[in-house]
Amino acid sequence: MSSVVDTSLADRGPAATDRIERHVWVIAGVVILGMVMSILDTTIVNVALDTLSKDLASPISQVQWVVTGYLLSLGAVIPVTGWAARRFGAKRVYLISLVLFTGGSAACGFAHSLGTLVLFRVLQGVGGGMIMPVGQMIMAHVAGPQRMGRVMGVISMPAMLAPILGPVIGGLILQNLHWSWIFFVNVPVGFLAFALGWRMIPKTESGEAGRLDVVGLALLSGGCVGVVYGLSELGTGGGIGSAGVIGPVIVGLALVLLFGLHAPRVQRPLLDLKLYRSRVFGAASLTTFGLSAALFGAMILVPLYYQQVRGQSVILTGLLNGPQGIGALIAMPLAARAAERFGGGRVALLGVSVLCLTTLPLAFVGVHSSILLISLILLVRGSSIGLSFMPAMTVAYASLRRDQISDATPQMNVLQRVGGAIGTAILAVVLQRAGAAAVATGHALGHANSAAQAATLHATLGEQLAHAFQTSYWWALGIAVLSLVPCLFLLRAESPGAKRGAESALDAGVEPIGA
Repeated sequence: MSSVVDTSLADRGPAATDRIERHVWVIAGVVILGMVMSILDTTIVNVALDTLSKDLASPISQVQWVVTGYLLSLGAVIPVTGWAARRFGAKRVYLISLVLFTGGSAACGFAHSLGTLVLFRVLQGVGGGMIMPVGQMIMAHVAGPQRMGRVMGVISMPAMLAPILGPVIGGLILQNLHWSWIFFVNVPVGFLAFALGWRMIPKTESGEAGRLDVVGLALLSGGCVGVVYGLSELGTGGGIGSAGVIGPVIVGLALVLLFGLHAPRVQRPLLDLKLYRSRVFGAASLTTFGLSAALFGAMILVPLYYQQVRGQSVILTGLLNGPQGIGALIAMPLAARAAERFGGGRVALLGVSVLCLTTLPLAFVGVHSSILLISLILLVRGSSIGLSFMPAMTVAYASLRRDQISDATPQMNVLQRVGGAIGTAILAVVLQRAGAAAVATGHALGHANSAAQAATLHATLGEQLAHAFQTSYWWALGIAVLSLVPCLFLLRAESPGAKRGAESALDAGVEPIGA
């Protein structure tokens, strides 16, 4: 089947890009199957940390490495994905990623100590970190630039829905099965994804690999790990000014800066920074970074509000987050078509504007705010995710040649993860500091001398927690407003004059995507 797909793709030109053939949707379905596992695993484990702490007789400060180890391995492996796809082929790397992730999942389920669990989570993260960018490379080659919006709109739905469904699925498993099934559930899905990928995914040409830029790999992977590790320390109680946070972040940023100085001096760097000569790609990348900080950063607030202020269970909290996923599900296909007709910059600007407008009422949520009203706000807010995120990414891919995809995809994924981590870290610190008074009240509640005093302290605690979330949402609004700035750059970069400048900045004479 692969040879048939390759031949048919080779015979198509830009004029044949309006209709999306059946085989493109089939390949998209196979890619989605692999993507959903790796994305789901970023949140499904969060609800099991307390259970893991009890079963493995380890404090939460150590158990959190089950999450941190996975994130660190993701950050380390993403930069090398482009070179690996060029060297071994995107299909082969994708299948190897599935094997590593599925094998790591099975090993995690059999882990008998915290040390072995963290080790196998790192292995799982190595596979999971490559699945998403390589899957996007495959679809960029198969779909072509004109159809990229609609196809990416569909395959990105799991990226929006999986983090929301993760806590729900994790809660259901923990209520009925052993925690190991959080990892075992990936094994049959991984086998199915591998079998379908082996049969359905075509071989794609990603350009000459050249020698591996070992120095660049050490600098960039080390930089990504440093930044992610420093930000993850915020989640373990470290203050934003502590050495455990600032030290790794500064070292990580310094390594990334050194990579920026190193890359232009080598013939084939790990990532091609020349792509940023294109104003369209540069503006789209900056937009993706800003949107990731605004969107994914604020996603931590809603579930925490429902659990801490409203006292909802993990499963119900996940369900109450559902309207965001539904909104994104509805808006993404519409946004893809709108981006093709009006331009990704305009649609992304509309999406971020909706994000700002729907963040404002959340800054006034209280202890007794209507859950129905919040759900309606989240539904519209979810549509802003669909209207903003994918149009920007679509514009970025459409501005590239075929041989540039293997460099661009890891860069876009790094920007997404770092942007989301920064947004999450900022809001986590704001929430932690704004809730300091609530922590003191919670301690006092534990030593209440009478039922009346306990009731008074409980009411005070609820109001203080609600105020902390109000403050956090004002900050979330500020981040959303700031993300309007790169959208304006993207809008300007999409102008006909800017596009001509972008084309002249790139090397000529290479086959474009979809040709």
